Amino acid sequence: MKEVYNSYSQWIRKQFPYRVQKISIDAGFTCPNRDGKVGRGGCIFCDNNTFNPAYCDRKKTITQQLEEGKQFFSRKYPDMKYLAYFQAYSNTYDTLNVLKRKYEEALAVEDVVGLVIGTRPDCMPDDVLDYLEVLNKQTFLIVEYGIESANDETLQRINRGHSFETARQSVERTTGRGILTGAHVILGLPGEDATESIRQAALISSLKLNLLKIHQLQIIRGTYLAEIYEKKPFHLYSVDEYIKLTASYLQYLRKEIIVERFVSQSPPEMVIAPHWGMKNYEFTNLLVNYMKKEGVWQGKLSMNL
Repeated sequence: MKEVYNSYSQWIRKQFPYRVQKISIDAGFTCPNRDGKVGRGGCIFCDNNTFNPAYCDRKKTITQQLEEGKQFFSRKYPDMKYLAYFQAYSNTYDTLNVLKRKYEEALAVEDVVGLVIGTRPDCMPDDVLDYLEVLNKQTFLIVEYGIESANDETLQRINRGHSFETARQSVERTTGRGILTGAHVILGLPGEDATESIRQAALISSLKLNLLKIHQLQIIRGTYLAEIYEKKPFHLYSVDEYIKLTASYLQYLRKEIIVERFVSQSPPEMVIAPHWGMKNYEFTNLLVNYMKKEGVWQGKLSMNL
């Protein structure tokens, strides 16, 4: 039976003649919805500590973070190579000179063979994109945009600070330079039910994306969303509900889009809800088995936009 979705793990193995592993970096950036440029407080769901490993610490240099990350992963695969993953906050939100210095410091670390740069759609000025176009010809490069939702009312509700049209334009500008382009979306944001999420799948599919990360909404301690949830709890998906939703979502997604993940796994002590007690690979196995059983696959209902 054919694969039910276009797997990142299979795709990335074909890009290199050796194993590669992403190492997360906190390079000391912020976001325009934190520093007052478009807002204050950041996204209502966000706490970057939920995905930062111990070695990912802005008090350390980029080189230190990468070397510690290498030590962590090399025990399992001594011949591993690495992608420096600029993950925390908006990693194109600074002057071009600062960005060049930080990216090039990462690429100078032994066995680092490329960059993955996470940022926002409203943080990609032309001069940065010009530089990334040149850099893309010299090393492996992925730019990831946090889109989160294709609904402008939701984007306003979560204090995102940009529109879906901004995301569309940034994706098109980036892929138009020949740069591999990814996006993040969250299913279950306040005000969005399963029907709305599935409606958005076709909109996300219409973007000229190469890769996509999908994950469930989590309520993280200390965030503004946690305050909202504690005052007036709203529905969060169970594992079974989320499996069905994700399977339906994938049917409307172009089969060419590489899907990197389906869930986010935050430290349990930081999560108020939901508590699934499940590793990423365990969820993926359940999802794949469900899709095979139901006879569905990525792109089955896509209009091939």
